[in-house]
Amino acid sequence: MPSGTRYWTVVDDELVAVRDADRFLREVRLARGRAETTTKAYAEAVTLFLRWCASTGRDWPTAARDMGLFMLWLRWTPGNNSGARVVVPGPGGKPVRGDSRINAVLTAVRMFLAHAVVDKVAPAWILEQIYELGDDRDLPAEARGESGGMRYRLRARHRLQEPETEVDRASDEEIVAMLRACRSARDRLVVLLLSRVGLRPGQVAGLHRCDVHLLMDSRGLTCDVEGAHLHVVRRQNANGAWSKSRKPWVMPVDFLVVQAADQYVLERYERLGEGGSDFLLVNLFRPPYGSPMTTDAIGDLCEALSRRSGLGRRVGPRMCRHAMASNVVDAGGSLDEVQALLGHKNPASPRPYLHPASDRLRAAVDRVPSPRLAGEGEAR
Repeated sequence: MPSGTRYWTVVDDELVAVRDADRFLREVRLARGRAETTTKAYAEAVTLFLRWCASTGRDWPTAARDMGLFMLWLRWTPGNNSGARVVVPGPGGKPVRGDSRINAVLTAVRMFLAHAVVDKVAPAWILEQIYELGDDRDLPAEARGESGGMRYRLRARHRLQEPETEVDRASDEEIVAMLRACRSARDRLVVLLLSRVGLRPGQVAGLHRCDVHLLMDSRGLTCDVEGAHLHVVRRQNANGAWSKSRKPWVMPVDFLVVQAADQYVLERYERLGEGGSDFLLVNLFRPPYGSPMTTDAIGDLCEALSRRSGLGRRVGPRMCRHAMASNVVDAGGSLDEVQALLGHKNPASPRPYLHPASDRLRAAVDRVPSPRLAGEGEAR
């Protein structure tokens, strides 16, 4: 767009934007403040839905009544990039899309249809086809509110049961091995920002030099926060980096991060001098020199370090973030501290990031007194 803001949309065979889909994706990006990658995922989902409607002769504003057939189509019909156009499923056949992918497509399609109802493009009864009236008894206690009474909400009618998959944490040994496999001060700083600070890849790639305050007293920078810290800010970045958290927050850092940042500043100055963009992390070893690193580049770096250090598995940025949260708790940190450090709004959000150490679990069991011993003590 002329302002520099970008979003993904849906085009027809003539490369003309589909009006209703384009209006929906513009609202997601501009009015709801979602990331550019979110509009990409939603645009792909809406494209699949419109393609299914066109191939089966259905009118998309009223096709929600056959949502089950759409789910079946998603499971067995390949995309345009596949050589096969028609798949006849049989016993032992492998689905084209898994349950989690189908659920993600359905979520975007429901939002698209609900927007069409509000926009008077689709009839209002469509909402009854994609949602059912439910209560809040299946929600966690933190999401039920403080009124005490039962509340009603719209619950998705079509959703597959996804297998629960937990993200493992990176061990301290794996993180040390990745640090030893780094070939530059910049790469070491990236690993520490992921595993020691707990930032997401988009937040790491979106850091500007003005966000980094590594002095004990930053009042000279018009900042009253004490100690070395980072400011995590959500903004429109030229490299597409995006902070998932809407609210900015301050992340304290320790001496390891400060030392790594100092070494990187010297390395950057030796290669670029005073040049380069205002981003903290930039290209130093391949053109375009001085341009900001991307989120994909950080993921590629973690994959290369995992392979180079011989870990036997890929340690991704999310596993490093889990390691940071688990280490805080193992060191005696409380759940509210983990919530603040990770930038979470919901108090229940940090729980999936916690992976208690086995020795801490053993110590918790050993602290429970034996009933027999307690009874013998009273008898004496």
